[in-house]
Amino acid sequence: MISFAFYLAFLLAFVVVAVYVERKAAAFIQNRLGPMEVGPKGLFQTVADLLKMLQKEDIKATAVDSIPFLIAPIIVFAAIFTGYSVLPLNASLNDSNVSTGVFFLLSVISLDVLGILMAGWASNNKYSLYGAMRAIAQIVSYEVPLGICVLCVIVFTGTLDLHKVSMLQTGNGLLSWNLIQYPILIVPFIIFFVAGLAESNRTPFDLPESESELIGGYHTEYSGFRWGMFMLAEYGMMLLLSILGVVLFFGGWNSPVPNFGIGPIWGAFWLLSKALVFIFIQIWIRWTLPRLRVDQLMSLSWKYLTPISILMLFLCSLWKLWLIS
Repeated sequence: MISFAFYLAFLLAFVVVAVYVERKAAAFIQNRLGPMEVGPKGLFQTVADLLKMLQKEDIKATAVDSIPFLIAPIIVFAAIFTGYSVLPLNASLNDSNVSTGVFFLLSVISLDVLGILMAGWASNNKYSLYGAMRAIAQIVSYEVPLGICVLCVIVFTGTLDLHKVSMLQTGNGLLSWNLIQYPILIVPFIIFFVAGLAESNRTPFDLPESESELIGGYHTEYSGFRWGMFMLAEYGMMLLLSILGVVLFFGGWNSPVPNFGIGPIWGAFWLLSKALVFIFIQIWIRWTLPRLRVDQLMSLSWKYLTPISILMLFLCSLWKLWLIS
């Protein structure tokens, strides 16, 4: 519960900061200024937008199916945030020590498709329905290579417990990280990162909510707090998969320097610092690459990422057998 409460507080603060950083990064990449008026350098612009959003009326069109329409954003956020319950925060907190942690995490976050389908169907809006169907096809497709790449790490660690996965990377600093110990995991990590972008509906995989085509996708009819829950869930998924990638490939809470920065607070610092680096890379990619077409998106998953990830799982298994022998 300590980790769970920590991640909730951190997620809320993270979203406020991440939106501001994303606006500033986008402005820099596009040679603009970005937020400038509210607070120094526009620092309080995101806070002002958040307060404005919370005060907005919760509009519900007359033709919507009320019950699924109202609970859909709750299901999406709850499914994603529940995944944080098995993420290890540091070495001294064992509350996230679940023997099937990876399996539980991947299973529970896949439930967000139910909320997305409910939101698109109950909105009684063709743009919302198209966005929901795109999202479901995309998420289901990219869960396959993402899950296989996670299995590549499990082959070497021999455990589904994320706490033990982090413990196995303790000792020699950066040299103990899975990606350094087993260089063959470089390709699975790249696939994991690309699939994570698709799972989070981030550019170039933001087809479910592409404003130029679908106005906003499955949350077109939402406003105020319920719309905010969809946005919170999106950033929550970004952070969740970034932390998962750090735990699996980059040492989790372990310091990159041996015997430096050891302790509960330092462990949380290293874990979140590494995750925030990947968050920034995702923001950078959003404002650099163009959006894919639907056929390109599906082809990338089924024709390239999935076969390559299966091949890498086979090669990782051979490597593990060679190490055992």
